[in-house]
Amino acid sequence: MKKALLAATVVASALTASLVAAPVATASGREDLRHRHDRPAIPFTEAAVTAGADGSYTLTWNAKGTARVAIKANGKVVAKGGAQGRAVVKGLPAADRQWFDFTPERGQRLRLADRLIALEGTANFRDAGGYRTTGGQWVKMGEIYRSDALNKLTANDLAKLRRLRVKTVFDLRMQDERTKDADQVPAGARYVVADVFAGSPSFQTLPKSPDEAVKSMIDAEKTMVSGDGGKKAYTRVFEGIGNGRDRSVLFHCTAGKDRTGWANATLLTALGVPQETVMADYLASNDYRKAANEAILSHLPAAQAAVYKPLLDVRPAYLNSGYDEVKATYGTFDRYLKDGLGIDARELKELKRDLLVG
Repeated sequence: MKKALLAATVVASALTASLVAAPVATASGREDLRHRHDRPAIPFTEAAVTAGADGSYTLTWNAKGTARVAIKANGKVVAKGGAQGRAVVKGLPAADRQWFDFTPERGQRLRLADRLIALEGTANFRDAGGYRTTGGQWVKMGEIYRSDALNKLTANDLAKLRRLRVKTVFDLRMQDERTKDADQVPAGARYVVADVFAGSPSFQTLPKSPDEAVKSMIDAEKTMVSGDGGKKAYTRVFEGIGNGRDRSVLFHCTAGKDRTGWANATLLTALGVPQETVMADYLASNDYRKAANEAILSHLPAAQAAVYKPLLDVRPAYLNSGYDEVKATYGTFDRYLKDGLGIDARELKELKRDLLVG
């Protein structure tokens, strides 16, 4: 698993230099600046928690303008260092999620955990937060989750989701998917159907060549943006996020990469997360889904596997086609939020207030 894709901030690379820049939601930029002057900002420009298979945790950070950083877990200091550092922490007690408080000498602390939520019945269940915005704030962790299908959740998984306070589950799948593989939902959680492709011809017929497969993925991404089903589904999701300020919200599809990927890309873009970070979060599904995808392809004849592979992948061209559709249909990302999803400037400001720190 390429953990570099999961760092809390992502440095632009040769790959991202070739990507199409997404529009940025700017409706409440002035409010953010005033907010940052009201109290000390979080000085961390980079910070990440990466869990190892052996139970260890690798912590990395960069906090400009501060001489010392102390990192606590379970109320105890587990690592110290200067403005920039790396530490490996071992021997912590087992927990559903291990949280770390990155505390600078000056400024606000930053609370992070590994983004992956380890469950027995999923491969791509992760936290949507832990990313830094262009304005220097951070997306809270433990508020919004994204996932692949929930039909294989075990009793232990469901108990963990209850402890993580998951109270609303948005199912982005089509009716036949929901019927065949019904969700397992934690007790007390509200289950909401938000069918992105309702009424759409997307994926009604299988492509016959790799090129057709790529085209179908690009066309499907555009349908997520401008199709009636997509607009209704994502409007419902964002309404749920806006109304769930005291609880955790989860949205998912079958693989947690396309319909779920656009939902999360839209959320992060609206919050002001840089495009290269949004893209890296999107592409991380290739790593989380690697074993499952390889297992599927290994059982297919070579010619058929070549057609299926583009359907199992996430690629920059797919996500960028969504942003292209936003520009073509709405002109700006703010206009997409307002006219497509019903999120006006006031609601965008409230969303940032609820989900950003710093």
